Amino acid sequence: MIKKLLTKLNRIPGSKLHEKLENEEAVRRQVTALFGVLSSVYGPDKLVLRAGKLDALGLMRSSSLDDRVLALQRIVFENPGLEERPTPERIPEILNEVEEALADFLARKSVEEDIERRVTDRMQEKHEEYIKEIRTQLVKEQSGPENAQTLKKYARLEKLETVKLSKSMFEAVRPQAMEQIVGQEQAKRALLSKLASPFPQHILIYGPPGVGKTTAARIALQEAARLASTPFLANAPFVEVDGTTLRWDPRDITNPLLGSVHDPIYQGARRDFADTAVPEPKPGLVTDAHGGILFIDEIGELDAMLQNKLLKVLEDKRVSFDSPYYDPDDVNVPKYIKKLFEEGAPADFVLIGATTRDPSEINPALRSRCAEIFFEPLVPDQVETIVMEAADRLEVSLEAEVAQTIARYTIEGRKAVNLLADAHGLAVYRAGATAEEAVSISQHDIDEVLRMNRMVPFVKDRETVQSEIGKIYGLGVAGFLGSVLEIEAVAYPAVEAGKGRMRFNDTAGSMAKDSVFNAAAVLRRITGKDLQDYDIHVNVVGGGRIDGPSAGVAITMAIYSALTEKPIPQNLAITGEVSIQGKVKPVGGVFEKIFGARQAGVTQVLVPYDNRRDVPTETGDVNVHCVQTIDEVLELVFAEQNQTIIAS
Repeated sequence: MIKKLLTKLNRIPGSKLHEKLENEEAVRRQVTALFGVLSSVYGPDKLVLRAGKLDALGLMRSSSLDDRVLALQRIVFENPGLEERPTPERIPEILNEVEEALADFLARKSVEEDIERRVTDRMQEKHEEYIKEIRTQLVKEQSGPENAQTLKKYARLEKLETVKLSKSMFEAVRPQAMEQIVGQEQAKRALLSKLASPFPQHILIYGPPGVGKTTAARIALQEAARLASTPFLANAPFVEVDGTTLRWDPRDITNPLLGSVHDPIYQGARRDFADTAVPEPKPGLVTDAHGGILFIDEIGELDAMLQNKLLKVLEDKRVSFDSPYYDPDDVNVPKYIKKLFEEGAPADFVLIGATTRDPSEINPALRSRCAEIFFEPLVPDQVETIVMEAADRLEVSLEAEVAQTIARYTIEGRKAVNLLADAHGLAVYRAGATAEEAVSISQHDIDEVLRMNRMVPFVKDRETVQSEIGKIYGLGVAGFLGSVLEIEAVAYPAVEAGKGRMRFNDTAGSMAKDSVFNAAAVLRRITGKDLQDYDIHVNVVGGGRIDGPSAGVAITMAIYSALTEKPIPQNLAITGEVSIQGKVKPVGGVFEKIFGARQAGVTQVLVPYDNRRDVPTETGDVNVHCVQTIDEVLELVFAEQNQTIIAS
């Protein structure tokens, strides 16, 4: 309607300044038209009331042209004090001003009406949404959050809960007390002593996989919680996580270890928080472990940045949260969120990290804050014990050689139980037995399992001969596992004196070749023979790689035996570097090497004297001899008076 009035107004004759009034009749029609526009805008009744308030009603009803023009001026410009009647010369100019003012008024009114219409429409939409939400809420209050679809899914979950398989093998055979963990006596005592103190320490546990590190930590907390001297409560939490699954998120959106903040824009906090733009902190595992133990398996694989953040938590015993969306003055922020942002979340726990890595590969800052405990590799006797105790818990019987066979193929307690579980399943399938019937695992069952798993013996059978010329066992180590290296040598007089050749397999490494050259110098001194007069070939059976000089003494003895044709006892193994002066120098990994010798059934081990403190207190059936010079080695290995001792 406003647009029509504006169009009508523009069509009134003489509405522009440059137009001239041709005659009085035309002016009267123009004045009448303007009053018609006002009547359309305000309505007839309101126009009369408006004219009365502005003392223009009489002038508007007058037959005098100047009175009516004055009435227009008072009504349009809202000026009741206007008294001067326009002269005929000024009437066209006044009418033009009235038209412009009226056009501006109509334009503003048009915009205002459009805005008012939009506001009304928006209010109507909001009102309808509000009514709909209220109705939905009322329906939920009456019927609850459930509907046919949700109830169907709930019923399906309930049905799934009724289906139960037997518990896993590991749950059935897992040790429930510290004494049930086979071996590791020293490590178990160290672990308990560090947790039983009134001031429990953070701990790093080193050791090969499958030797009971996680189980020992869990049981140690239970034992410590029973003691009055410890700060652990009876229900102290034990939170276990694998370090390989944790990654540092620089956006702080997903950090399950330390916690994160759910911002209302990116992740969407709870709806009531999202509507008011309140971020919600989510405490992580370090807070879940508050008052107990946080166990991180494979802690050496933990992201470097996450390790640094964890160190900060260990120092502060709290986790701080931050978000650009947090406003401490916002009245919509709940007290617990304000407390988390301003004070942080408590994280006072004992960290126990387990790793299969060497200590040198662990963050030095983390090591400096933790006590260190070393779990030892399992020897065959201990693996046999694990297998037999697992069979007792499963209530199955074993043929005589089953446990011993499993012990030959693995040094891991977990793997041994896996093999037992496979053999148990095969025995049940073969016999067609039910779960209630007694099952016996035969040697045939375990042999078939080993074939199916393509397994080879971890510990090779040594030859049963008591002594042999040119053959000796050296000792190597990889990580926490020691092993026996079979080294052999042959020596033949050269075709031409002084032009003999010396060969050594390249796969053993350059350090092993250097050991051969050192041995040549030592052998010339102790035998008086020049190795250039012989063709000598030294071999590491199986191509084992020797990264260091620790096979030097063993290589020297193998060549010496080949040159002098003196036999070497085959129950003996040697480790140590040989210098060109004939001294036996210290090497690394002696602790692990002795256990490797024990696994292989070696009963006599020679180690450098400077490594005497690295010899374990318990060596089982292994006798360890500490030597300083090659002469002492010769005395122990080749002297006639010692042959009976060494070969026994």
